[in-house]
Amino acid sequence: MTPAPDRPVNVAVINDHELIVRGVASMLQPYPDLVRVVELDADLMPVTPVDVALYDTFTHTSLDEPDLDDLAASSRVGRLVLFTWVLTEELVTTARARGVHAALPKSLDGAGLAAALVKVHQGEMDLVTVNEEPVMTTQSWPGRDHGLTPREAEIIALVTSGLSNNEIAERTYLSINSVKSYIRSAYRTMGVSTRSQAVLWGIDHGMAPTRMRVLLPAADTAGAVSAGSVSDLAQQDGYRPSR
Repeated sequence: MTPAPDRPVNVAVINDHELIVRGVASMLQPYPDLVRVVELDADLMPVTPVDVALYDTFTHTSLDEPDLDDLAASSRVGRLVLFTWVLTEELVTTARARGVHAALPKSLDGAGLAAALVKVHQGEMDLVTVNEEPVMTTQSWPGRDHGLTPREAEIIALVTSGLSNNEIAERTYLSINSVKSYIRSAYRTMGVSTRSQAVLWGIDHGMAPTRMRVLLPAADTAGAVSAGSVSDLAQQDGYRPSR
């Protein structure tokens, strides 16, 4: 068991999709003695000073987004941590050069993730390779309620964003044949047969990137992480609640 720190580690959860950040925050909620999620950010930089910025790599496995550099340079962020399915030796080198401090696998459950974040804050963890099955212990991802697996959801989110199959393969570190197989499987689940239909389906089902910021209450008053129990600092331009 990880001993509780002198105070909870303040964490911001970051990704482009609302369901992703809310799912991670909900997973950490039962461990207020260890961590306190104080901000959720989708396509926005944290405004609250935090000990750890937890960057979920859903749709960003290749670490090619410029916001990583902004997060690493931010005076509001203590340590920058990836929450990921895949981190190759090449990506470890890239992440380290861009100021990332550690990487944590998505197979961690809530207790394991909370304990790992404490260790990251204490400087006890580093960047290591990650290679595991695409699972989400958060049980929260776009398209889940309609039968999409985590990997299918990631692929369709990228299709919705307008990426080609080759670009998706590069982004996810999958072969082109694997990408095509996931797309065929997802299309059957979604009940569509063309890419344009898939894009429209994705837009209608929360697969498009979201822009939002949520500030959460202090640890002693924190409630469930849901649309009804958090206070939105601002509904930024382009924000629409996921359906």
